[in-house]
Amino acid sequence: MARILVGEADFDVGAEIAALTAGRTDIGGIGCFIGTVRDTAPGAPSVAALTLEHYPAMTERALAGIVAQAENRWPLLGCTVIHRVGRMLPGENIVLVIAASAHRQAALDATAFLIDWLKTKAPFWKREDLADGGSVWVEARESDDAAAKRWAER
Repeated sequence: MARILVGEADFDVGAEIAALTAGRTDIGGIGCFIGTVRDTAPGAPSVAALTLEHYPAMTERALAGIVAQAENRWPLLGCTVIHRVGRMLPGENIVLVIAASAHRQAALDATAFLIDWLKTKAPFWKREDLADGGSVWVEARESDDAAAKRWAER
């Protein structure tokens, strides 16, 4: 059972975990990743806001495909993926990935896979609005591609 949500509203991590696990006694491990907006990257100018854009139908289809791959690789008992779009300020939540399984390793591996593939395969476009008034579109990073590549080799 997977829950996938893309929207502007913030999320409550505790409420999402509670919703995923309510009434369940078969879950033995929960992996969780929360991505937040940072105000700067090492060696980069300060960020005043981050704006994520997307094409809704394309994005939801891509996320569903990524979740389906995780469900095929690991014995998941539940999964939640929430990705925000729109304008967000430093410190605000961007993304939540929760994977539940009978055992911790499957939950942790699935969580890592999901966030690595979301970073590289989900169709989001990110713009950083800088504190100095400028803005830049965020390019894909080699480190994100390398992280995702390890899952393609498994």
